[in-house]
Amino acid sequence: MKQYPLRERKDQNELKRKGLSKNPQPPVGYVADETAYHSNNLCFNESARTKTRQTQSQLQLLRALKQRSDQNIHKITTYEPESIDDAINRGITFLDTSDVYGPSINEILLGKDGKFEVRGDPAYVRAACEGSLKRLEVDCIDLYYQHRIDTRLPIEVTMGELKKLVEEGKIKYIGLSEASASTFRRAHAVHPITAVQLEWSLWARDAEEDIIPTCRELGFGIVAYSPLGRGFLSLGAKVAENLSNDDYRKTLPRFQPENIEHNNILFERVKEIATRKGCTTSQLALAWVHHQGDDVCPIPGTTKIGNLDQNIGALSLTLTPDEMAELESIASAVAIKGDRFQGTSLTWKASDTPLLACWKA
Repeated sequence: MKQYPLRERKDQNELKRKGLSKNPQPPVGYVADETAYHSNNLCFNESARTKTRQTQSQLQLLRALKQRSDQNIHKITTYEPESIDDAINRGITFLDTSDVYGPSINEILLGKDGKFEVRGDPAYVRAACEGSLKRLEVDCIDLYYQHRIDTRLPIEVTMGELKKLVEEGKIKYIGLSEASASTFRRAHAVHPITAVQLEWSLWARDAEEDIIPTCRELGFGIVAYSPLGRGFLSLGAKVAENLSNDDYRKTLPRFQPENIEHNNILFERVKEIATRKGCTTSQLALAWVHHQGDDVCPIPGTTKIGNLDQNIGALSLTLTPDEMAELESIASAVAIKGDRFQGTSLTWKASDTPLLACWKA
């Protein structure tokens, strides 16, 4: 299976009217980030395997990629790597393979499927940037993120290459996403960090203890992703009712049936305030993030114009100190059940990197 980079182009129409940080600011423009993944459906695949191993009630057999026949098991036929994802999405969890299928290709494909790889080595950082520039058809990217931290090598190595890209005029400003406080400090010592991307909302507040204070100490802009809790703060528990089989939210602990009904307590209390305020829960949740400070810029995502209108409307919603205190009280009182991701591998909690002095390439 090919390894390919995951790109995100962030809509920067609001790099928030507020100044993104105390460091030099990028103008409205392109934002890119770089991370390598083996599979778009990474989390779903891994969850499907784990869940079905625990609850499996019958064996379902897949001769992986349909490459084997009794007559000719050594010949490689045409295959589609996506068929592995599709099979797992349909509930098939018993995958049969052998070193003679392919030969060996079958096991290689199954071995890669569902795995991901975060890369921050200089060669990949440069290749990813060059690829983004080409696809965006621009000469320079205004704000370029390391989308996840490569914990196999010192952050100084990744930052060194990003610094070169700044010096070459290919990017203007550097950002990090889901990095620990110590990683921020080490990266910032190599080259100024302009913005940090982290999950921050009424139901995701684990960054408030250490990460956000560090950002403010160092003068980073704070870009809050998933400010609507991946739709939860818009619809509550109902958001989980109509998710398609390939929607990665089906794999997230907070969206599991045993957790989401409890978490819905938070939504209902937010809804009560929104009703009194004459706004939607989405607007109230976004306004809460906006009111965290002039250094904070939420980046809600949507595919619907109506939702976009609501998101823009949140900019004009003013919350009083009493309303902010009430939301704070509600969010603190409801202990959200379930982690943000499966495990901590994609979060700042597992983003520390080796020390440069102790590292061997």
